[in-house]
Amino acid sequence: MKAPLPALPAPLPIRDGVAPSYLWLPDGPWKNLLVFLVERFPDVGMATWVSRMNRGEVIDDVFHVCTPDTRYRIGARIFYYRELEGETPIPFEETILHHDEHLLVVDKPHFLPVIPTGRYLHETLLVRLKKKTGLAHLTPIHRLDRETAGVMLFSHNPATRGTYQSMFQKRSMNKVYEALAGRLVNADFPFTYRSRMVAGEPFFRMEEAAGMPNSETRIDVLEDRGEAMLYRLEPLTGRKHQLRLHLASLGIPIVNDTMYPVLLPGTGTDLSRPLGLLSRSISFQDPLTGKERRFESRRKL
Repeated sequence: MKAPLPALPAPLPIRDGVAPSYLWLPDGPWKNLLVFLVERFPDVGMATWVSRMNRGEVIDDVFHVCTPDTRYRIGARIFYYRELEGETPIPFEETILHHDEHLLVVDKPHFLPVIPTGRYLHETLLVRLKKKTGLAHLTPIHRLDRETAGVMLFSHNPATRGTYQSMFQKRSMNKVYEALAGRLVNADFPFTYRSRMVAGEPFFRMEEAAGMPNSETRIDVLEDRGEAMLYRLEPLTGRKHQLRLHLASLGIPIVNDTMYPVLLPGTGTDLSRPLGLLSRSISFQDPLTGKERRFESRRKL
């Protein structure tokens, strides 16, 4: 697959907070674009694609409006709007903590995905924020699971985005989380837990394996809540699901975790059982000004 061409503007504008999707056309025998799209996206259906084309909402990279009879061109790029019918509302609101000429800092609620994926489109943090702020170039510069709440940083200035993204790549910021989990006995707090994390089964889960550790988390106790403890977690590395897997491996899975230590399919949408994990704060030395900055969530577990 060819790499995107960032210098080429999208021929479709952002609509209701949603940027157009695009697709490179691979080598193949399709006689026209409609036949390819129906085969590529069987869940969408021919009638839907025809309707989109008739509304002028499928456009190629030379700004030609595509029709059901448009010839298939190998290597071309097409733009279209992704649509979802009957999207379930998520009844929790994000809060904007800070907004300057480079960054937007947000306090994310539980259950809200960051970017459009799967069955989520308008009910995502990115699309909600684009609607709320009108910032067309808004982009998350680090990850936060749908199930996790708390502080998250977005860039809205393409000229400085790479500078801020490099902080996360270099691990030059300090991220602190809080977690509700079971009581860990015979532990000398604070301590650092290390393990080797690898891709697990199914593909979206992680697991621990023998070998040199590639993940580290500092763990301390903040509060004894009887049946559960409130822990302070400081990830020294940034592996996918690191905090969830580390606590589960210690025998104290995070409260309401439906993925670790075992996957519980179909249970992650119970809005009365949020995951006991919060991105409490992010602090760093601003790469543009040299000043120390710190942003903290207002949420409580």
